[in-house]
Amino acid sequence: MKEILIVQGTNFGLKILGALAFWIVGIWLIKVFVRITQRALKMKAVDITVTKYVGSTLSVLLKIVLVIMILGFFGVQTTTFAALLAAVGIAIGAAWSGLLANFAAGTFLIIFRPFKVGDLVSAAGATGTVEEIGLFTTTIHTPDNVMTIVGNNKIFADNIQNFSSTTFRRVDLQAPLHYSVNPIEAMNLVKPRVAQVQNVLKDPAPVVEILQLGRDGTMLAVRPFCNTAHYWQVYFDTNRIVQESFQQAGYPPPDLRVIQETRV
Repeated sequence: MKEILIVQGTNFGLKILGALAFWIVGIWLIKVFVRITQRALKMKAVDITVTKYVGSTLSVLLKIVLVIMILGFFGVQTTTFAALLAAVGIAIGAAWSGLLANFAAGTFLIIFRPFKVGDLVSAAGATGTVEEIGLFTTTIHTPDNVMTIVGNNKIFADNIQNFSSTTFRRVDLQAPLHYSVNPIEAMNLVKPRVAQVQNVLKDPAPVVEILQLGRDGTMLAVRPFCNTAHYWQVYFDTNRIVQESFQQAGYPPPDLRVIQETRV
């Protein structure tokens, strides 16, 4: 009896080692195959968004096939397992309908293309550069260097802003003035200086206009245009130029009520 247990234990241990080796080699081969497929798609000038989506899909499907093959190595009837897997998939789909919704939404994102990998977007409460559109989730890298993973269905069901779809953006800023300052004088002072800010476009030209008149002062709208990649640099530099211009002109600081009323 002891010898039988030893023999069976040895055989089982060898099978475990064989399955482990099979898994390691299989995963390596899957990665190589996916990499070759993605490279071939890139050579045919297929969009990187589609390329990554195809790679992600192939990786998941081939790993499922690998698991079935390993179970077959252990003597498990793969046809029975496949039927069981299908039944479990249906059960999981019924219980976690959101998973299927994310999968369907990912497919629609690839088909309708509201954005692609590399675009700067704002969707489902996340703003950043799209790194990957996967089977169930989309990965967005935010400007503060945080990787954010959002469910595809949440993105598809929400408003999507694609800042990379046009060649330039408008930077919206506000400049409050003290009630004693002549707004026309302030506009004539600021506008040419804003136009000289690095990366501000000449066409369309910057807009400096009166946004709001009030008893306690005036609020100016300062709106330069720039390429999407330069947005934050222009945003900060324009704020600095406006502040320096008002200080050099000797303008008194604005009443806080002007700022508060505009925000409301």
